[in-house]
Amino acid sequence: MTRPWPPPAPAAAAADPWPLPLHDALITVDEQQRVVMVNAAASRMFGCPEAQMLGSELSRFIPPGDRAAHAVQVRRYIDSAEPERHALARKPIRGLRADGETFLAEATIMPMAASQVLGSHRLVTAQLRDLSELRHRTARFTERMRSIIELAPVAVWITEGEQIVFANRASAALFGADDAQRLLGRSIYSLLMPESHAAVRHGLSRALDAGAAAPLIQERIARLDGHVREVEIAVAALPDHGSSALQMVISDVTDRTAQHRELQASRQDLRRFTAGLVEAREAERRHIARELHDELGQRLTAMKMALETLPASPLPAAPDAQVAALVEMIDETAAAVRRIAADLRPPMLDDLGLNATIEWLVNGWARRMGLDVDLKLEATDPPISETVAIALYRILQEALTNVVRHSKAHQVWVELHCNTEAVMLTLQDDGIGLPAQALQQQASHGLLGMRERCQMLGGQFEIGDAPGGGARVTVRLPLAAEPPGGTAPALANA
Repeated sequence: MTRPWPPPAPAAAAADPWPLPLHDALITVDEQQRVVMVNAAASRMFGCPEAQMLGSELSRFIPPGDRAAHAVQVRRYIDSAEPERHALARKPIRGLRADGETFLAEATIMPMAASQVLGSHRLVTAQLRDLSELRHRTARFTERMRSIIELAPVAVWITEGEQIVFANRASAALFGADDAQRLLGRSIYSLLMPESHAAVRHGLSRALDAGAAAPLIQERIARLDGHVREVEIAVAALPDHGSSALQMVISDVTDRTAQHRELQASRQDLRRFTAGLVEAREAERRHIARELHDELGQRLTAMKMALETLPASPLPAAPDAQVAALVEMIDETAAAVRRIAADLRPPMLDDLGLNATIEWLVNGWARRMGLDVDLKLEATDPPISETVAIALYRILQEALTNVVRHSKAHQVWVELHCNTEAVMLTLQDDGIGLPAQALQQQASHGLLGMRERCQMLGGQFEIGDAPGGGARVTVRLPLAAEPPGGTAPALANA
């Protein structure tokens, strides 16, 4: 059998009666238990004018059945040598109104000293609080709160132990019931999926032990029609309602969770697509670099050799200065072809390893751009895949480009470090630093590309201002990183 909710309101807690609330009644009686002083609140409480109350016997305001016992108690209090020890603090008594209605009041009796002018040496004052009105107000407030919860757009139920004793309309809608009454008396676990029982039971225990709200519980429920929904459950203990009463607010997050999963899947698909584009671009660069080196480079070399033989030919010789200029132009063109091919795909990355390639890249940039670069490399190449090596090379290449274009730096520090789990690349300069929210700038495609390369391989990418000025880029990639959708071959060391 379920207990009704909400349960009856508890009696008001004891409190210091001074200063007195304006709605509390005050009645002072003398040693003969005659009323000698009253306030307006007492007149309203007993429904009797003040003038008619003054001089009346106190028993007039006590129900007949209680008068004898009440008179003895007041007399004992008046005759006591230490009245404070016998004070009736916050004791419930019954009162009688002028129209014959009885009511329950909370009484606090206090001794008062009096002058001989008042004809008595000892007076007694009773402070009375009408509990019936307090309970009416509490009941009205409880009913308002019940109405608010009933109309709440989220499911709310009250449990006593494991049993549901109250459920609002939204609870009925969530669980597919035509009436919330169908949920009353059920065990909460009968409406949860079996795999959710342990987590919910733990959450309820925490809420009862802490006496406050527990962390949100995200689990699954079983509707009455058999459908399963994903929900978030907020649990809180109900104060002053026993040691097992709980309030549970249940939000349906099925659609939100599905959207989140779709978004995560879309991000993964986009990341795989981006990884495919990067791999395709690298393959195209490798092809173009090979064509430039093999085809165009060889043809330029053949042209140079042919020009160098012109002075010894029996044909009319070309001017020596013109031939020398053509040879120099071919040398410059061949050097440009080698540089372009190396930028597209440095052959030494495959032949000599990552350390040698980074050293070649950094030294070349320092020489061409007039930068002072401090490079720190370990003695051996890190044991990483070709994909990770290419990613580190491209990130360093882009970072050096940003230094030249934006930082106005004169000194650059580059370090490649490896431990048992990851390889870390750090680049720091002494320039003007990074603008606020650098990754959100419209022209920050280079930074975004670096971050995307790291995230593609499950790594970390950090940018920020360096201590003492300038900017710092830090890249951390796991040694076992693999491109999405495939496994990259190991990079051969020199």
